[in-house]
Amino acid sequence: MEKSKILIFGSNGLVGKSLNRILSNSDKVNELIASNRSDTDLFSLEKTKKTIEKVKPNIIINAAAKVGGIYANNTKRSDFIVENLKINLNILEASIPYENIQIINLGSSCIYPLNAENPINEDSLLTGKLEPTNSPYAIAKIAAIEIGRSMRLQHGHNILNIMPTNLYGPGDNFSEKESHVIPGLISRMHKAKINNESEFQIWGSGKPLREFLYVDDLAHAIEFLINKEIDEDLLNVGSSKEISIINLSELIKEIIGYSGNLVFDKSMPDGNPRKLIDSSKIIKMGWKPEITLEDGIKLSYEWFLKNYS
Repeated sequence: MEKSKILIFGSNGLVGKSLNRILSNSDKVNELIASNRSDTDLFSLEKTKKTIEKVKPNIIINAAAKVGGIYANNTKRSDFIVENLKINLNILEASIPYENIQIINLGSSCIYPLNAENPINEDSLLTGKLEPTNSPYAIAKIAAIEIGRSMRLQHGHNILNIMPTNLYGPGDNFSEKESHVIPGLISRMHKAKINNESEFQIWGSGKPLREFLYVDDLAHAIEFLINKEIDEDLLNVGSSKEISIINLSELIKEIIGYSGNLVFDKSMPDGNPRKLIDSSKIIKMGWKPEITLEDGIKLSYEWFLKNYS
């Protein structure tokens, strides 16, 4: 089996840390270089070029991004579009002279239209209006896909865009306001438990349906795709299971052991009412997720207790 020299950009993030764990033990990998802000300023084209020139990888995995939950996306809109555009543009432009380097670019299921038919398949891209609360982030990710496709057509690059569903797991951002839904609920509900609060307020109506994927399942999907002959340049990766925010909150409440009442604040935005992606293409190739939502939340809470308590 041919082994690859892999450069990971964004190795200190949720996905980057998971990729580092999984790929460090992969028989598909000869050498793994985990890049982060301390060695490469991805807002600088020249510094990004220097890292690629120095490492000379077979594969670049772009796991670098400014990410956050619905509140952060909706209140820091210019930050999300500008920073993510800079990161993606610099990595892709710096790679133009190296058409033999495969690029695996990590995106997000928020690239798909608000009213796309569920489960959402890859052909839904650019067929409708985006969900407004996170459209700046989505547009930055869509731009990366279009740049990659342009590079493939003009220069012959091999660029695979992976669109995961909502991710969670150890190493996540557990900020009370800027995190995604699962780590946000864990951190806030744990605090409510410690303070013996009788009520716990949750943003939105609780009715939206969401799909979640444990981050190590995504890392294993990426490992699975390394060195595979793939005709597609866009692949969804999800769990194929959905849960309402109400039921998710009840599950987290049970795992944490919180005894108060859950109260939903309907003045806060819900976001997309339903978002289930169609992962049938990668599933037909032979990959499948392994970690259940309940087990994944337990592992995430255990990590939170060790690192935040």
